Amino acid sequence: MTHALPRGALSHIRVLDLSRVFAGPWAGQMLADLGAEVIKVERPGDGDDSRRLGPPFLRDDAGQPTRESGFYLSANRNKRSITVDLARPEGQQIVRDLAARADVLIENYKVGDLARYGLDAATLCRMHPRLVYCSITGFGQTGPYAARAGYDSIFQGMGGLMAVTGHAEGEPGGGPQKVGLIVSDLMAGMYASVAILAALEHRDAVSGLGQHIDLALLDAQVAALSHAAMGYLVSGDAVPRCGTQSPTAAPSQMYRCQDGAVMLVVGNKAQWEKFCAVIDRPELPADARFASNQARIQHRGELNAILEPILLAQPRQHWIDALAAVGVPCGPVNELHEVFDDPQVRARGMLAHMRHPHRAAMPMLANPIRLSDTPVQYRLPPPALGQHTDEVLAELAGYDEARRRVLREAGVI
Repeated sequence: MTHALPRGALSHIRVLDLSRVFAGPWAGQMLADLGAEVIKVERPGDGDDSRRLGPPFLRDDAGQPTRESGFYLSANRNKRSITVDLARPEGQQIVRDLAARADVLIENYKVGDLARYGLDAATLCRMHPRLVYCSITGFGQTGPYAARAGYDSIFQGMGGLMAVTGHAEGEPGGGPQKVGLIVSDLMAGMYASVAILAALEHRDAVSGLGQHIDLALLDAQVAALSHAAMGYLVSGDAVPRCGTQSPTAAPSQMYRCQDGAVMLVVGNKAQWEKFCAVIDRPELPADARFASNQARIQHRGELNAILEPILLAQPRQHWIDALAAVGVPCGPVNELHEVFDDPQVRARGMLAHMRHPHRAAMPMLANPIRLSDTPVQYRLPPPALGQHTDEVLAELAGYDEARRRVLREAGVI
């Protein structure tokens, strides 16, 4: 006897995703992973720019590269793709017809672009009052920079992330550094998914009406400064760049071992005493230079002169196991292949696989959300460009085969 899979937590929600590249698609994928029906609207012929952002590109089962970029594959699973030319009146009508049957619309066009087509928030929300319309832009819908374009690295610089990242001035490689991930996009996408869920709850439980969400990557990056920003705001002091070191705890940084490196974080007096016992230096807690966390920060150089040769004398797993046994946080600094070989990462299912037209089992990052009754499901691989145009227009907009043929011959779809 077979059992039907449980319905996703958002299986009652339909999303029209007009966004491109990352922040918007990332938000759309989050909603899709939670069960929402997400329809990705792309330009005929070219599609989402992220399809071409490579290398790397997916390799097929024969080991040959395909045209599917890893960038695109990372943010578009569980969606259906349709192609629509929004510059054409017929294409604009298609979006209006689909918006009438949607709960959410996500877009990341430049401010004012969609108003030219009558697809802006004011127009569509007036036509469909229950629609939650989420606009994601670099600088937001207001302010002196609203019309500007921008990418993640711009916002990392403007939003202060680079100011607090990297080694201190005067050290080798010192100066502001960009984080290796597109953090501004990631944060904006996560904030967008939270905002959309809040707007849906308010619509369904309070007002009966949708609303417009104005979300900016710069805002998201500034908000993500979190405790670093509050440290500056309450003190007026710049947050120091410390490399891997913590500005508020010591020892708390990366240390080299015989065969790699570990991140060590000693967070309190008890952990400090246990750490000193493990490294066979039980006298250190009584040393006035190292007796308190503040003293250890002040004398970090002297402390590291003692610790670095001790930690370098053993393989990293020696220290990880010994410190785990006494409750002192310590972990390996992993390369990516080590991340996905880690038994904890595997046990948590963070490396998943799904069937793809080019791969019998395409590896992918799993969604970290664990819901007991409505688990995340991987229903659809990231779609080919326009793969679902006919079925979506027939199913949701009622366009018959003849009408679709006319639109296709005219290049609208």
